[in-house]
Amino acid sequence: MVDYTEGSGKQYHTGVGPEDIGKYVIMPGDPKRCAKIAEHFENAKLVADVREFVTYTGYLNGEKVSVTSTGIGGPSASIAIEELSKCGAHTFIRIGTCGGMQDDVLGGDVVIASGAVRMEGTSREFAPIEYPAVPDIKVVNALMSSAEEMKIRHHVGVVQCKDSFFGQHEPEVMPVSYELENKWQAWIRMGCLASEMESAALFIAGSFLRVRVGSCFLVVANQERAKKGLPNQQAHDTEIAIKVAVEGLKKLIESDNAKK
Repeated sequence: MVDYTEGSGKQYHTGVGPEDIGKYVIMPGDPKRCAKIAEHFENAKLVADVREFVTYTGYLNGEKVSVTSTGIGGPSASIAIEELSKCGAHTFIRIGTCGGMQDDVLGGDVVIASGAVRMEGTSREFAPIEYPAVPDIKVVNALMSSAEEMKIRHHVGVVQCKDSFFGQHEPEVMPVSYELENKWQAWIRMGCLASEMESAALFIAGSFLRVRVGSCFLVVANQERAKKGLPNQQAHDTEIAIKVAVEGLKKLIESDNAKK
């Protein structure tokens, strides 16, 4: 591959090198969330700010850790995890927002993904569609344990991933409405908990790269409840999902250190 950095030693898109990041990385979509997440670290410092990729590095439980934003969608998320893994990172937790799909998934809840529907394009450039998009079980267990200990209302299950936000929220205006609407109903009937945009790409890329990946999300609202005229509270502060991710990361660090 051509070295587009011309020997800088930094990754082309994220702007980081091996010395800049920890082995454990939290990955929000929104660059503005990075500083908020970094407040949970000790001695956090901004180490890179390139395009949609903002990176802070600090410490948790004495271990060097980082937070890197990925922007929106699978393409940029896959770039981030590939470049960070090249720099030595081996454990990734995506935190973000999602829309609930089942009636009992309410705004303000947390969803922890146990798998992802690959209704997006990025993962297809890694693996055939038959290959499942699943997170690392140790990361899932750490997130579940954190949510339970903090008594945070949460759900664990499959999430749906797509490339078009408006294809989800206004499928009837799309030329392929027949496919979007029919598949949406299929995901609901299969018990899919929520819809978001990055986990399928990250899970598939993580499987290929042999790194650990997991995801947890704040539920912003539930469009299915709105359709039925049910109360549909909204939530926009991601702090609750951040806490689940940070505490989950601490558990993984402790477990890894115990094995050493």
